[in-house]
Amino acid sequence: MTDLVMTEMEIQQLVSDCLMANGCNSENAAALGRTISAAERDGSASHGLFRMPGYIASLRSGKVDGCAEPTVERISPSVVRVDGKRGYAPLALEKGREALIDTARENGIAAMALVNVHHFASLWVEVEPIAEAGLVAMAFTTYKPAVVPAGAKKPLFGTNPMCFGWPRGDQPPLVFDQASASMARGEVMIAARDGHPVPMGTGVDAEGALTTDAQKIIDGGALLPFGGHKGSTIAMMIELLVAGLTGMDFSYEAQVNDNNDGGPPNGGEFMLAIDPNKFGDTDNWLQHSEEFIARLASMEGAHIPGNRRYANRARHLVDGISIKESVYDSCIEFTKGVK
Repeated sequence: MTDLVMTEMEIQQLVSDCLMANGCNSENAAALGRTISAAERDGSASHGLFRMPGYIASLRSGKVDGCAEPTVERISPSVVRVDGKRGYAPLALEKGREALIDTARENGIAAMALVNVHHFASLWVEVEPIAEAGLVAMAFTTYKPAVVPAGAKKPLFGTNPMCFGWPRGDQPPLVFDQASASMARGEVMIAARDGHPVPMGTGVDAEGALTTDAQKIIDGGALLPFGGHKGSTIAMMIELLVAGLTGMDFSYEAQVNDNNDGGPPNGGEFMLAIDPNKFGDTDNWLQHSEEFIARLASMEGAHIPGNRRYANRARHLVDGISIKESVYDSCIEFTKGVK
């Protein structure tokens, strides 16, 4: 496959053109464009233009309202509720961000429940701005059954990603974003597309046998949780935080209620924001934590989460972003709308 080189702004525009040709208004299209282009910019191809077929399918089927107008409500002193009105998550997240940050600064800690959203993106895109604002941030969301609980035979949990952001003053925040599964499903899908094997322990085939064949995992198989029962309990926790607290669907309910058009199901998301200046170490928390991070970074072979993304970001700003020509061509077809 050959590659094209694009800028972040060109990717944003391409996404907006695709979405608006298929029923999105400009505000929703722009928010999603910012999310997808950020993923490509930072080297997360599995959550970039690769996902456009699913987004377009969900618009064309009518499952997602491309003109949704999210509402933001503070339902208690420390809880913000954002109703996405059956739209994509990025606009709802952008609309609720300021309220979450303000509430956390007022109370020391705040939670945000997003409901009636269709989430299909990386979590770090939405956590990073909160950490840049000087707050500790966490985010969790679910999907449809794709992960087998430890000891079970069939999938019940979604890939159930979780994200954590830690502010670092004038430096870019420390942010990690990881699935509860052994590998993000999007990465497995890319491996299947490109004909690459995945590590043993990533998933099972339709008969429940361990396999390195990514296509067999996608076609009737399932992913395994990372770390066996430990990843399994984290996936369970995320189901309860996202669906149990908000009233939205658990992953197995999302599968029943979804039209299976290939796009994201309707669901929820749970976020936390914490103001470190309200936890009793106002004068020292940043320096103290930086000493810890420096100690970690000094250890041979140690990895600081987010550094790879930041390096990709800096490189792509200079060199441009490589996009597979086949992916670009499919997006150009989407800009023509429904034939």
